[in-house]
Amino acid sequence: MRKPTLLNWPVLRQFEDLDLFGRDKNTKSRKSEELTPRTHEADGVYKSVCPYCAVGCGQRIFVKNNKVVQIEGDPDSPISRGRLCPKGSATEQMINAPGRHTEVLYRAPHATEWTHMSRDKAVDMIVDRILASRKNGWQDVDDQGRVLNRTMGFAGLGGAVLDNEENYLIKKLFTALGAVQIENVARI
Repeated sequence: MRKPTLLNWPVLRQFEDLDLFGRDKNTKSRKSEELTPRTHEADGVYKSVCPYCAVGCGQRIFVKNNKVVQIEGDPDSPISRGRLCPKGSATEQMINAPGRHTEVLYRAPHATEWTHMSRDKAVDMIVDRILASRKNGWQDVDDQGRVLNRTMGFAGLGGAVLDNEENYLIKKLFTALGAVQIENVARI
């Protein structure tokens, strides 16, 4: 490295060394030479899909010691070709946020406090409620005797946070359960 002087200004060095675009040694500092990317020391790289909208941009998730250290666009993704919007680029902050809840919380009717619940118990409660609503709202035939085989006990409302494949599977599930009131932002 050269000793810093007024004549050693990086812009002057660029012209002197014919480095007009500033991509050579003239724009590098000692500190930047010593830096290593967070992705260099990752234990593993996993592919995923951005959780924010229905576009389905591909992500590469870099993990070190069971903690996400970086998320980048996946260059192998035919949808995003390695690019992410600002929200997709900030997914790592969402995952590692100190206030993020990672356990199931339940608030009983008329209760004022949330309580912790096991994931299995929560799933069982959801299944029980879906099956009860399906049974209570089931219609075999209409007033004229035409076969309906449907339930009016629940409806499906999907959002753009899920990608098209997930929305398609949810649509198939609700249809198999007999629901006819199914709507989605993506209009499957």
